Amino acid sequence: MKQVSIFGLGKLGAVIAGCYASRGFQVVGVDVNHSAVASCDRGIPPVEEPGIEDLYRSAGELLSATMDGTAAVQATKATFIAVPTPSETDGAYSLKYVLEACAVIGQALRKKNQYHLVVLKSTVLPGASNGTVIPALEQYSGKQCGVGFGFCYNPEFIALGNVIHNIFSPDFTLIGESDPSAGAHLMAIHERLLSKQAPISRMNIVNAEITKLAVNTYVTMKISYANLLAGLCERLPDGNVDTVTAALGRDSRIGPKYIKGGLGYGGPCFPRDNAALLSLARQLGVSFPLAEATDQANQEIPLRVANLVAANAPPQGRIAVLGLSYKPDTPVIEESQSILIAKLLLQRGFKLQAYDPLAMEESRRELGDRVHFTESPQACIEGADIILLATPWKDFQSIDYGSGNSHRPVVIDCFGLLNGDASNGTRVVRLGVHAAQPEKLDNKKKLARRNRAMEKADVLGK
Repeated sequence: MKQVSIFGLGKLGAVIAGCYASRGFQVVGVDVNHSAVASCDRGIPPVEEPGIEDLYRSAGELLSATMDGTAAVQATKATFIAVPTPSETDGAYSLKYVLEACAVIGQALRKKNQYHLVVLKSTVLPGASNGTVIPALEQYSGKQCGVGFGFCYNPEFIALGNVIHNIFSPDFTLIGESDPSAGAHLMAIHERLLSKQAPISRMNIVNAEITKLAVNTYVTMKISYANLLAGLCERLPDGNVDTVTAALGRDSRIGPKYIKGGLGYGGPCFPRDNAALLSLARQLGVSFPLAEATDQANQEIPLRVANLVAANAPPQGRIAVLGLSYKPDTPVIEESQSILIAKLLLQRGFKLQAYDPLAMEESRRELGDRVHFTESPQACIEGADIILLATPWKDFQSIDYGSGNSHRPVVIDCFGLLNGDASNGTRVVRLGVHAAQPEKLDNKKKLARRNRAMEKADVLGK
């Protein structure tokens, strides 16, 4: 199955198309957006993602795009559905675009005599494939799943800014299959695609749908847990969340990934996946308090940081916000905690100036002219009373935080990017570190602190 079609040329589908074509597959991208199709067909990526330009160049003529979905299905042997599944008001995923794609794919399958594999990449609620998606394909094609066509649920576990690596070198491959033949066909495709052999979990479709949600929501729980620990460390003398989480990560039962104090999770996946799991639990009449607590803890972080800024800034002071995207290496600001903090600070009357390497255009649309957007990080911090280091872009490590100010600003480092040192005597406050030790203490200071603690203990002992 070296000929594949991909429905949806957005943040995921456009990268998948380039990845497959660069591995020698003949790829036809399909989208209703004329601009995305025209761009892809010219070999120009329709989305921003590190490394995607090189990917499209290496793909060459193996990658094309069209708005004619029927022709794309008829010209290929496997079709991947990577269209959006936006969240409904109750947290569930909408199948509107998936079903529109199924109508086109099914009608094309009706005209084909050969076996065809349909692979759903879009995240859906457990039960959606068997209950809605496959019946739609059967209705439009007039064929039976497992006989006239095969179906697999094969979601990706990706992080924007690192999508290409995640696709080529996943931690594991998840395949929910309608039948063993469909799973075997998809495994053969993955063997050609992957840079290295990854563990493969094959199972029925509903278990795969549950697994996709379970993985992402478990990660959000680790993030929130680390951030709750950070809140404790901030209130304990000598407390330091980085020290604590570094030790936690060495335990093989926990692992180091995602267990680091900082801002909460954001972006297009984690918040809505957690909400979707809660929606599923409500539908099934099952209590899921861990997901509720995770979401609540995540929502409280912007207010906690805004309060920290206010406690260190003069009234109506000038705040520099470095980093607006929800994570480095992407322009995406969806559910960005940095944006949420900026809105809270504006409500309190602070003057904001902001910079991000990629997310300026999106941030302007979200925050408007209430924020002064600068051309560089150095220009952003000029005259600031507080510098909020809100997204851990590596470039922010080399800034001279003490220049451009008649006084020394306070740097609030949300992710420990500066390791407690911003040079020029600038005070650094790290989230998750006790406020009494925002800077590194020399040995004499540590000894004096220890002696004071011992003297206090002796007094209390009497």
